[in-house]
Amino acid sequence: MATVKDKLKERIKELTCLYEVTSIIANSDFDQLEKSLEAIVYSLKNAWQFDQVTQVHLSLDEFTIETEGYRNTMTLMRSDIKIFNQISGVIKVGYPEDRYFYADFLEEEKDLLNNVTIAIGNLLERKQIRESEAKVKRQIERADRLHILGEITAGIAHELNTPLANILGFTELLKERINDTGALRDLDKIVENAIFSREIVKKLMFFACEMPQEMQPVELNPIINSTLKLLTPSFRAKEIKLKKKFSASNIRLRADKVQFTQVLFNLVMNAIYYSPVKGTVGVSINEKGKKIQICISDEGEGIDPKIEDKIFEPFFTTKPLGEGSGLGLSVVHGIISSHKGTIEHRPNKPNGTVFVLDFPKL
Repeated sequence: MATVKDKLKERIKELTCLYEVTSIIANSDFDQLEKSLEAIVYSLKNAWQFDQVTQVHLSLDEFTIETEGYRNTMTLMRSDIKIFNQISGVIKVGYPEDRYFYADFLEEEKDLLNNVTIAIGNLLERKQIRESEAKVKRQIERADRLHILGEITAGIAHELNTPLANILGFTELLKERINDTGALRDLDKIVENAIFSREIVKKLMFFACEMPQEMQPVELNPIINSTLKLLTPSFRAKEIKLKKKFSASNIRLRADKVQFTQVLFNLVMNAIYYSPVKGTVGVSINEKGKKIQICISDEGEGIDPKIEDKIFEPFFTTKPLGEGSGLGLSVVHGIISSHKGTIEHRPNKPNGTVFVLDFPKL
């Protein structure tokens, strides 16, 4: 039977552990959470009655921490770690199974373990709340930047349209009055570059939502098939395999056909560009509840986490100079938003990226 001195010694160990755990949590760095949890594990090990043989195991969705001698066959006491009332992990404290029974655990030790898991759950809840707040802040900042850029680009687009039209018009007039072959060839280059510049202006106006929309019910499958057909030479050039999957033959939504085609064209072209030679590009359509989901996947290197928040920003591109204006995905984002849809990206397995587009059903 334990003496008063023994009981007092155990209470001191438990209170010391609680103090240590509280201090660890108060000074935790969310970016180095594993170190804090490891310190808690070893603090728990020292708090149990038979601390010389005590082993501790902590597991969460992200990682697992355990003392060196831990085994699943031990006599174990456990307590779940809950984050917003959802079980996300567990702490197990064990004694060697050949010498100890569950009755050897003290009731106070069970209370201690429960208090520690509650404290860890509170810490992880604060971490999630901070991450959510940071994400919302980034979204608000991005929306502000896009709003300002939208106003600027709309003004630029309007200002550029008139001189570009004049360049094209006067160049055509000059071509009718000049017979010199070299001069005509130079004029053709002027026309070609003016048309290219006009396409950039169109993209700017799409981004700024200045292009008028003609929303009407459209069938998706024919639009996607015709877009893919136009891109056949690009598929063939890199020997890319196309994998199509349509859940139904008559999926319909309300959209501007021209703008919707531009979205598909941009995303599939990107998938081809970033996929390796002889890779696979996937295009699928599924009906999910009240939404229509389109997925476009590639087998490239994927999107670096450091830039994933920037890819929909105008003028941002990872392509070499001269191969991209950085307007493609920002235009895509603007068109999808105007169609009351959403676009997000996620890693493809084993490698690459999947762009997921969700639209409301017709």
